[in-house]
Amino acid sequence: MNRVIIACAIFIFSNLSFAANKEGRFVQKDNLFPRVEITTSLGVITLELDRSRAPITVNNFLTYVVNGDYKGSVFHRVERDEANEQDFVIQGGGYDKEYDGMFERPPIFNESGNGMKNDIYSVAMAYQDSKPHSGTRQFFFNMDNNKHLNPGRDWGFAVFGNVIEGYETLDKIMQVETGFNEKLGYTFIPKKPVIIYDVAILKAIEL
Repeated sequence: MNRVIIACAIFIFSNLSFAANKEGRFVQKDNLFPRVEITTSLGVITLELDRSRAPITVNNFLTYVVNGDYKGSVFHRVERDEANEQDFVIQGGGYDKEYDGMFERPPIFNESGNGMKNDIYSVAMAYQDSKPHSGTRQFFFNMDNNKHLNPGRDWGFAVFGNVIEGYETLDKIMQVETGFNEKLGYTFIPKKPVIIYDVAILKAIEL
C-alpha cells in the first residue's frame, strides 16, 4: 500500500515538474515570428518576436511566457531622458507589485549583434550593469531611438522583437507618475504599480 502511495506521489510530482518547466523552443517551433499579447493594467500590447535573428532570446522569453512566469509582474522602470526631454525606456518582467524580485532561470547569451536596432517600440532583453550575458527575464521597450544601446565597441542590448499593436498603451504607461522607491533605490519607479496580468501566445498566421 505504501509503495503504491509513494509511486503515485512520484508520478504526480514528476508531471507537475514537467508542466512547470515547458520550454519556449517548442512553442510554434516552425514559426520564426511568433506573436504574443501582453495584458496590463493600462491596456494591451502585441509583440511580434524575431526568432530568425534572436533565437536564444526569443525562446528564453517564450519559456517564461508558457510557464506563466510573467503573470503578476510589473513594469518597474518608466524612465525619461529629462536632459534631452525625450522618452527613454519602459522595463519590466522581473518584480512583483511589491517590487520584490521574482524567480529567474539561468542567464542567456547576449545576441545584441543580430542586426536589430534599439529603435522606438522595439523590445530588448535587459541585463545587469557591465554584465552583458546576465539577461534572464527582464525586458524593456525602447520609447525612443536609443542608438547608444546598440552594440559598438562594447556589448549592446539584444533586440528580439517589435510592437505591432498597443502603442497607445505604452504611451499611457510612459505618462504614469514615478518617484523614488526605497526598496529598489531608483527614482523612475511607478508610484502605482503597472501590472502585467498575462502574456498569451497568439495563433500563428497561416500563409
